[in-house]
Amino acid sequence: MLRRCLCLFALCLALPLHAANLSVDTGHGVRIWTTAQLLSHPDVQTVTIPVDVAFRQTMRYRAVPLRSLLPGLEHGDQLQFVACDGFSVDIPADTILNTAGAKAWLAIEDSDKPWPGLPNNKGDAGPFYVVWTRPAAAGVSTEQWPYQLARIQRTKSIAERFPHTAPAVSVPTDSPIRHGYAVFQRTCFACHTLNGEGDAHMGPDLNIPHSPTDYLSDETLRAFIRNPQSLHLWPQAKMLGFPTKESLSDADLDALLAYLRYMAQHKVTQ
Repeated sequence: MLRRCLCLFALCLALPLHAANLSVDTGHGVRIWTTAQLLSHPDVQTVTIPVDVAFRQTMRYRAVPLRSLLPGLEHGDQLQFVACDGFSVDIPADTILNTAGAKAWLAIEDSDKPWPGLPNNKGDAGPFYVVWTRPAAAGVSTEQWPYQLARIQRTKSIAERFPHTAPAVSVPTDSPIRHGYAVFQRTCFACHTLNGEGDAHMGPDLNIPHSPTDYLSDETLRAFIRNPQSLHLWPQAKMLGFPTKESLSDADLDALLAYLRYMAQHKVTQ
């Protein structure tokens, strides 16, 4: 999996700036979209994002409603979004198909109007970036705004693909551990592996050889998740944290710690 991500990264580096391909596969065959095709899509329009997750300011994009690019998408489907830098996040179809008012868009970088660089010298967000209008209406997390996007594909659930990340079947469905597993999937798994399993390789494994619950107190770990610079001052760090209750509620954070503590007792020997 790491080799595949590295190859994908190399491919993205080889593409001309602002001219790229996006691979989309919802189980009905692979469709390759070029930048030019997306910018001329019949549904393309200008959207304004008041609080953009990546740029941390109001942004305007030429964008296509994401649903327009996902033929046959159904409730219960799971989609994986893979970026050029190795970031990988799963977004349930139910989040994209929600009726609460949140709407997912694929923003397309136009070579005539290139986007600015990301804050703190984090590089570029283009050529494709999933942005949301009214994200809070569907509980969209900050990790569900993947940029430098290269591929969207239908996939199995995380528990099916990576069984060693899942709590045992004996754990009750209403347990904080299961709640925390859901929080982990949408906030942590986009950058980290756990028990050696996962698609993303931007951050360290969160269970082997040690879980952060092994060496950090709950108070320190909560502070770190909210603001990674609270533990080690490192301006170049990629982890931005979840500083607000809108991005990660206290209840979700408590559940996440419950899941990590549980998994610390269920390490997989590598």
